Amino acid sequence: MTTVQQILDVKGYEVFSIEQDATVFVAIELMADKGIGAILVMDSGKVVGIISERDYARKVILKGKSSQQTLVKDTMTTHVIYAHRNQSLEECMALMSEKRIRHLPVVDGEQLVGLITIGDLVKSIITEQRYIIKQLEHYISRQMKTKISSSD
Repeated sequence: MTTVQQILDVKGYEVFSIEQDATVFVAIELMADKGIGAILVMDSGKVVGIISERDYARKVILKGKSSQQTLVKDTMTTHVIYAHRNQSLEECMALMSEKRIRHLPVVDGEQLVGLITIGDLVKSIITEQRYIIKQLEHYISRQMKTKISSSD
């Protein structure tokens, strides 16, 4: 069973963040620059929220607000859902589906150690399934060779 820790070991531990008094424009610009869909909002080293492209679309664009005048703290989601290093992919997938979120900050105790996305989970599951398929193909191939050899 693959864990969040194993995903972070492959993906890396870098987390991008922004301060809550920054403008939404700066947040979106940073997301675009880094090729990410959400960014953590920090205050004095603590996570106080998360702002995503979805937040931007629903809370700024659809409300006719200006991204250059709207602050992150007025747009961010403040109820942040977390994952822990030892959680399984299945647990995280269930949590993300239930809460309808695509990003999970990862904590160790109260320390932020990384961030995983639904894409990270899917990639890991596909990799794991490919490995299992190759192992099964190898097993079947060996069984067929053994069967052919024994019938000679």
